[in-house]
Amino acid sequence: MGELGVAMMLRIVPRALRGRRMRAVLRFPDAALIFLVCLMAPHAWAQGPPYQTDDPVPVDLHHYEFYVFGGADGTPAEMDSTGPAFEFNWGAIPRVQLHAILPWGVVAPSNNPAYLPGGTGQTEFGLTDMELGAKIAYIRESKYVPQIGTFTMFEMPTGSYSKGLGVGKVWYRLPLWLQKNIGPWLLDGGAGETVVPQTDYRDFPYGGFLLKYTFPGDRLEFGGEVFAHGKEGFAAPQTQASTLIDLGGYYHFKRNPNEQFLFCYGHSIAGQTENYAYVGMYWTWGKDAKGPAAGPPFLWQSARPGALP
Repeated sequence: MGELGVAMMLRIVPRALRGRRMRAVLRFPDAALIFLVCLMAPHAWAQGPPYQTDDPVPVDLHHYEFYVFGGADGTPAEMDSTGPAFEFNWGAIPRVQLHAILPWGVVAPSNNPAYLPGGTGQTEFGLTDMELGAKIAYIRESKYVPQIGTFTMFEMPTGSYSKGLGVGKVWYRLPLWLQKNIGPWLLDGGAGETVVPQTDYRDFPYGGFLLKYTFPGDRLEFGGEVFAHGKEGFAAPQTQASTLIDLGGYYHFKRNPNEQFLFCYGHSIAGQTENYAYVGMYWTWGKDAKGPAAGPPFLWQSARPGALP
């Protein structure tokens, strides 16, 4: 996938304001972009969950990804949790990945008068806004050039607007992502704009920068990211801008390295106080162009280098 995430893609908002909150996302530092472009590496690898920073690497052609996950993201005004949630990605055509998330979640306002007019209402659980998207890789990574692509997402109004489980209208994420590798190190970064055509919400910028290391043996990957976002509006818990640092990674199971456990936790370091958490399971399967069909779903995974023909 990618971002939650995407990175985690689901957010909910106070019932009193009849809308759903959007995910917190980060402004991308210029220095990170310069560093990213200057690095060198031979292969591109997919990123995304459990981090909030996404990547420009689509799922390989004729391959599939499936996630079962849960998470949380909130401020002192409101804590929103997601789960169970299900994500599916498909390498439909070369350099293009189709993406969908079907989420359930909880909106839990604090009902603290200090955060009025937000953060009020009943705790609610139910289906939240479904996410559809397409990741497209435009430039392949080379010795001196990072891989570059987009991951446009459409948030569909499937959650109850009156209960605060949905925004009530289609809203969008429009990011540009870059990736560069050097040995066991991976760097992802980018920025974008969230467009929310709904009362009491704002359009806001976001972006992130991730540095991840794969330990010898390829069983454990661990990384850290800087992730931030602008003001999201009075109908969202994130009424102010915030910048977070998140730490997390992947564990590849020995009996089946194509099955992975994903984890991440983060906290704000500037702006509005905010927490982020993600935990999930990941499987992938598919067929290589010159090889036999892979084993049954959840029992096989491609190595995922390159991702571009």
